[in-house]
Amino acid sequence: MRNIIAIADRELAAYFATPVATVFIVIFLVMQGTLTFNLGNFFERGQADLNPFFTFIPWVFLLLIPAITMRLWAEERRLGTIELLLTLPITQGEAVLGKFLAAWLFCGIALTLTFPFVITVNVLGQPDNGVIACGYLGSFLIAGAFLSVGSAMSALTRNQVIAFVLAVAVCFLFTVASYPLVTEFLSKNTPVLAEIARRLAVIDRFQAFARGVISARDVVYFATFIGFWLFVNTVLVEQRKAD
Repeated sequence: MRNIIAIADRELAAYFATPVATVFIVIFLVMQGTLTFNLGNFFERGQADLNPFFTFIPWVFLLLIPAITMRLWAEERRLGTIELLLTLPITQGEAVLGKFLAAWLFCGIALTLTFPFVITVNVLGQPDNGVIACGYLGSFLIAGAFLSVGSAMSALTRNQVIAFVLAVAVCFLFTVASYPLVTEFLSKNTPVLAEIARRLAVIDRFQAFARGVISARDVVYFATFIGFWLFVNTVLVEQRKAD
């Protein structure tokens, strides 16, 4: 655990040592504010809730989170520092988990900085803050899901642009997997694939949290999803060490 914390501290400090953290947080807050209060017709709806916020956040994460993860391993490989990292007295799993936790904590900080949105809806009305809290938990979990995918894609290549594109593509597939257009197409060819797509879709699980419903099944889904991609990430890093 000490090694994981040390790596997480190193990675988190690296975010704030460069303009990356500031740029990401500013873009995230501006996009979420614009989408929630303008495109989401917050004031026209006449309801004191954050439904527009939670409607758009998976799509904002879909674009921004791969920008965070693309450098996690690709940059280490490009600079040749991955060899140094892997010669330290730590396991590949500890390195993967430490980097992932740093990125996840960073996303948690970005989410926390949206607290003025919560204050705004409470000033304007009497929202169900329990539902809002569940929505934030779901947002944190879907951020972790996308981060785990992006981290694995970053370990797959030394090119950050390729890592970004791959992460966006894979996360997009898991996001739209349950959309009628996708499931209807799959049903016409292979009904089994349509059912699998519905079960693997992250957006349906997230929407349950946005409605204020915390299901053990959904929590297990996100934990399994994150665990699987971190396992893939570890395998890719171990393969790189073997090379």
